[in-house]
Amino acid sequence: MKLSRARLDSVYRKYNRRIYVHPDPVEFLFSYESVRDREIAGLIASSLAYGRVAQILKSVRSVLEKMDSPSDFLAGARPEKLRRKFSSFRHRFTSGEEMAAILWGAKNIIDEYGSLRACFAESFSQQDENVLPALEHFTQALRDAAGSSIKSLVPVPSRGSACKRLNLYLRWMVRRDDVDPGGWTDIKTSHLIVPLDTHMHRIGRALGLTDRNCADMRTAIEITKGFGRYCPMDPVKYDFALTRIGILKIRKDTESVPLIRHLEKEGCIPE
Repeated sequence: MKLSRARLDSVYRKYNRRIYVHPDPVEFLFSYESVRDREIAGLIASSLAYGRVAQILKSVRSVLEKMDSPSDFLAGARPEKLRRKFSSFRHRFTSGEEMAAILWGAKNIIDEYGSLRACFAESFSQQDENVLPALEHFTQALRDAAGSSIKSLVPVPSRGSACKRLNLYLRWMVRRDDVDPGGWTDIKTSHLIVPLDTHMHRIGRALGLTDRNCADMRTAIEITKGFGRYCPMDPVKYDFALTRIGILKIRKDTESVPLIRHLEKEGCIPE
């Protein structure tokens, strides 16, 4: 049984639905109609998307509850105010000081470029193979604007990191469907890179899209190119649906179906 776009699209139609979003931090972005608010909320939610999902949702909620409108909140923000506001915040390795720093960096970028999107778009080119050059520029700009160490929140692509959380952020902001709210309309979906985590790495190997053991940027790009053979204009399209199978632990006749076995049942890989 050969992998095909028809089989992948079948999984996409079945699982890429709003009812399957919870628990996933993208759910917080649905609360913001304004792209200016959504891109800030998305940066916060994606930056904290590591660890246990229950703790991720709790941490993201605790940050966003302090700001009715993220863009209005940052407009009047000052470093000392942010540090006081988030002094008690902690999410695994991320301290309140780091959260204050990334928000200060976001404010400075918005003040300079007009929006986070504009900063990213400045270095985006359709001539590039993917978003990697623009992502490098964006992360360096955010780190510089923060004026503090935010290493646990903003990795640098050129150092080999798969940058899963940043690519997740781009998926949310660039794509638009039942799951991804979109808003950055001048960035091409064809240039996105799959957010590579343990679930997607395992899936990529099972589907024969990579044989690499290291879940780094090189592997992320390899898997993305693999999906690109089936959907060149939107290779990241299948990310949510495929990884959700494992996260949701899809049940059939009260039996939990392991991820790879379920992909077999969906006809994506040979049984």
